[in-house]
Amino acid sequence: MMTHPDRTKPIRVLVVDDSAIVRKILTDCLAAEPDIEVAGTAPDAIIAREKIRTLNPDVVTLDIEMPRLDGISFLREVMKDRPMPVIIISSIAGRGCAAALEAIEAGAVEVLAKPSGPYSVGDLRLVLAQKVRSAARARIGAARPAAAAAGSPPVAPAMPVCSVPRGSAPGRVLVAMGASTGGTEAIRHILQHLPDTLPPIVIVQHIPAVFSRAFADRLDGLCRLRVSEASGGEVLEPGIALIAPGDSHMLIRRQGSRYTVEVRGGPRVCYQRPSVDVLFHSVADSAAEYAIGVLLTGMGSDGARGLLEMRRAGARTIAQDERTSVVYGMPREAERMGAVERVLPLDAIAAAICGAVESAARGRALPAPAL
Repeated sequence: MMTHPDRTKPIRVLVVDDSAIVRKILTDCLAAEPDIEVAGTAPDAIIAREKIRTLNPDVVTLDIEMPRLDGISFLREVMKDRPMPVIIISSIAGRGCAAALEAIEAGAVEVLAKPSGPYSVGDLRLVLAQKVRSAARARIGAARPAAAAAGSPPVAPAMPVCSVPRGSAPGRVLVAMGASTGGTEAIRHILQHLPDTLPPIVIVQHIPAVFSRAFADRLDGLCRLRVSEASGGEVLEPGIALIAPGDSHMLIRRQGSRYTVEVRGGPRVCYQRPSVDVLFHSVADSAAEYAIGVLLTGMGSDGARGLLEMRRAGARTIAQDERTSVVYGMPREAERMGAVERVLPLDAIAAAICGAVESAARGRALPAPAL
């Protein structure tokens, strides 16, 4: 497992992109940060290979479409020979979104969009340094699904880990999930192990707006659940999972016996939009003791206060453990606050969700725990 760099020293970053303009933009964005140092730049993966050896950077930012050796092939080489935190900074043109998500499967810890159209250099500047700091703390040796670690496409398990008879779970039951760094693969792993009879699932993953729809579409093709990006106004039904759109908050509202989805703008919460806290607070208000909250890998504290409110309202609450988290920040903060009922490894979370749902299906109450 990779050891974390000395945090008394600046985080050393190698910028890899075939565009001189993009290399300058990224360098200028990072050079303004006192705790980050651009150790070097490379116009292609062949030169980057040598600079990794000589400069020993803490984090690499990597383009996908490059001459001589494409970014994904290079990434797989790095993850095999010298595992280290890699942030993909990709074009959204063509198959850029799908390729960026393929890079996540291959081992990248974060994905960002290159400045283009409405997504400006200013937007990138807001998040780039934060993502570099998060990547520098990533546990590259944390447990990863075997297929993704090998670089081959993930395949859905033959059977889900639990069985919830169709129509048996009360319509009031709702699952809410939140994640950041490392979360795309954690979410994929959990959803692939869930049956399509489960009550609705609502998910916030910190991801740029240009990639959230591609992320949802990818999951929809891999899971038994129907997965889509939320647009607002949906009525939640069993067997569906909704992903919050990037750059918008997602909230759940109770209307009679139904839950509906609201998507809106608004200020960033915990530096994030969408924010896990915003979703979890709304779920605590709407579903209370019929909710199940799950907080996964990620840097910072987003989701911790919302999960605490859910637990106080009577919800079952689960957090991913440190060993399997790429970054054990959000779950750690939730545990510190007393928001977490169960801390579990990634492989155990789907079964725990099903267990809570099955309890509800048998008519057992979910009382608020004493805090």
